[in-house]
Amino acid sequence: MPTPIPPLLLCGLLAAAPALLAAEPPLPVAAAQRQTLPDEQVLDGVVEAVNQSTVSAQTAGRVEDIMVDVNDFVSAGTPIIRIRNIEQRTGLEQAQANLREAQARHIEAQAEYNRIKNIYERQLVSRAQMDSATASLNAAKARLDAAEAGVAQAKESLGYTIVNAPYSGIVLERHVQRGEVVQPGKPLMTGFSLDELRVVADIPQRLIVPVRKHGQARVLLPPDGKNSIAAAKLTFFPYADPQSNVFKVRIYLPPKTEGLYPGMFVKVAFRIGEDSRLTVPRQALAQRGEVSAVYVVKDGRVSLRQVRPGRTEGDRVEILAGLEPGEPVALDPIRAGVYLKEQQRTVEN
Repeated sequence: MPTPIPPLLLCGLLAAAPALLAAEPPLPVAAAQRQTLPDEQVLDGVVEAVNQSTVSAQTAGRVEDIMVDVNDFVSAGTPIIRIRNIEQRTGLEQAQANLREAQARHIEAQAEYNRIKNIYERQLVSRAQMDSATASLNAAKARLDAAEAGVAQAKESLGYTIVNAPYSGIVLERHVQRGEVVQPGKPLMTGFSLDELRVVADIPQRLIVPVRKHGQARVLLPPDGKNSIAAAKLTFFPYADPQSNVFKVRIYLPPKTEGLYPGMFVKVAFRIGEDSRLTVPRQALAQRGEVSAVYVVKDGRVSLRQVRPGRTEGDRVEILAGLEPGEPVALDPIRAGVYLKEQQRTVEN
């Protein structure tokens, strides 16, 4: 049989237990306190690409090759379609021949002008002959300029036979097939860029004044909206839709935002004022699966308290329920959890 504890010693242990439990736990703590946070209204929005366009043909010809297809990623300046260029190349060769002829005529006219000028200065030819040489030189110079412009235009037309991507992005739709004859203005390919995105949302009439006043919004990232991205800029349409009486607003995201794609449905939190909210340091919040909790340190005891967190602002998180102002919470949930187990073990023993 176990040795019985003497009555006097047992009384001493029982008397000392409350004192041990009342001792302040060696844990860093911070009090839950009210803080002025932005008051926000969450509305629905749809992601769209800032750069979404359809590339069209700028010259006539037959589609000779299609280098990319739907869902392909292309870099800016990458060739995407090639049009047969025999006619355009022939036009360039003819323009270059015209340029060579104009250059020869100009050299000839320049030499004739210099000869007549020298003779005219010695007063051996009439003024009319000098004027005629000057006019011939000016005409040759004009023909040379026209020929140079013709070559530039022919080169531009030849360049139109290679269609390049105007920006880096993804091919959304292809409008032509290989071998098809196209004319200027014929749509060839549609795509969008993921580098610059924005969200389009509708603001009810009752909220448009405070939303315009503060001009701040956050896009809540799916799937749970716990993380968010601050809007780089807001653009308000200057009129309301006559059917729904809502104002459309564009929320521009920072360049190269990851995790969002055109067509996605998202939530947008618009600032409409300020409000006093209960907050705790972000590091004090313990996440156990779907349960959020904090370790409350009070009267020498540590207890796990389930809470309902709200949004995060900087290094503090909003507590919607489960905590009162002034209650101290442990800043190190892991140490607090270990201490709680030791505390429970001491009480059981």
